[in-house]
Amino acid sequence: MAFENDSFRQGLNWASFAQATDLKKRLLFTILALLVYRVGTYVPLPGVNPEIISEIGRRNMGGILGMFDMFSGGALGRMTVFALNIVPYISASIIIQLFTVISPTLEAMKKEGEVGRRKLNQYTRYLTVGIASVQAYGLSIGLMSMSSGAQTVTTIGALFPLIAVPTLVGGTVFLMWLGEQITSRGIGNGSSLIIFAGIVANLPRALMNALELGKSGALSPGVMVFFVFVIVSVIALVVFVERAQRRITVHYPQRHVAVGKGDMGSSHLPLKINTSGVIPPIFASSLLLLPATLVGLGAGSGAEWAQTLARYLSHGHPVYITVYIGLLVFFSFFYTAVVFNPDEVADNLRKSGGFIPGIRPGEFTSKYLYFVLERLTVIGAIYLSFICILPELLIAKLSVPFFFGGTNILIVVSVTIDTISQIYTHLLAHQYKGVLRKAKSRGVIK
Repeated sequence: MAFENDSFRQGLNWASFAQATDLKKRLLFTILALLVYRVGTYVPLPGVNPEIISEIGRRNMGGILGMFDMFSGGALGRMTVFALNIVPYISASIIIQLFTVISPTLEAMKKEGEVGRRKLNQYTRYLTVGIASVQAYGLSIGLMSMSSGAQTVTTIGALFPLIAVPTLVGGTVFLMWLGEQITSRGIGNGSSLIIFAGIVANLPRALMNALELGKSGALSPGVMVFFVFVIVSVIALVVFVERAQRRITVHYPQRHVAVGKGDMGSSHLPLKINTSGVIPPIFASSLLLLPATLVGLGAGSGAEWAQTLARYLSHGHPVYITVYIGLLVFFSFFYTAVVFNPDEVADNLRKSGGFIPGIRPGEFTSKYLYFVLERLTVIGAIYLSFICILPELLIAKLSVPFFFGGTNILIVVSVTIDTISQIYTHLLAHQYKGVLRKAKSRGVIK
């Protein structure tokens, strides 16, 4: 078992950070961009009643709206211009990624290199606008039909969708552009950092609520200590698994012309334990929380079968936990098959002359990669199930207010690890540039 960035730590000089001007500029740009995002989450959508919106948000906080409100940093609960956040862009990216496996045209476009990547990015942007438009229209119509002792939409009336839809879509498009700017001019992972900032923004409030519960006696000191221990242990487990790799040795034939003898160069093919990332928890949570949310929005006036279904799929119910685990396992295997194609990897190794020791190139290499990937995915699915189900059990059995569910912990820790990796990369590049400049000044290289 190996870990990412081990080589960075071995040769990295953190003292070079003070001289890494480009990295400091990138960090400053990233911080300013995230501040702009946070300010936008407090700009209200024109024509809505903030008090009614807050009441509706509190009433449906346990459903899918609560989950997306956590991702948006409270923008959805406050119904601001960034209420849709960057979720439509992420959804569009996943859809395009899925279609590259299904459509031969998109698959060929993906193999065109930089030109194909730009075309796929353009299709993703178009699809983002379409998804955001549908979601914005549905949200505006839903707001017009809601009431809680007063009218939700106050001033614009029937013309509210004409104002709300362009505003919400414009907010999503702006965040999409902002994420791309963070990726190119900042430290990378722009979309992930925006989601990360939205989740972390709720952390102070969650900690204050937990302290208030402990202060009022709702939570005993023993439960509070156990709560902290569980959080630290879960974070440590996520860090360990997300950084762990299964490295498959690959040999490449090399030829030394001067000597005239053949030699073998070796490399490795890294396979993550959790190849699917945070996609399975997001998809599984969305599907499970949707029935309860629809019933909640109807204020209990739906059909009896719908209310029964929502009750069985409520947090902590055995049916909910069982279905949740099943969905996590399904999406783990499904999305892993989408993002990693052993046949394609084996074919690329064969074309480049590489081979796995003891495994014949071509079909046998593909079968071996399938064998390894299936077992890694089983471990990854068990890991995801444990991380996501543990909060549910704590809430159901101990009434512990586990504000950060498994999905949020995975996103926060994964983005933190990726961000640190980006910083390592920039520092290492700066260090190499310094070595090259010194070598040139001494005349070692020209």
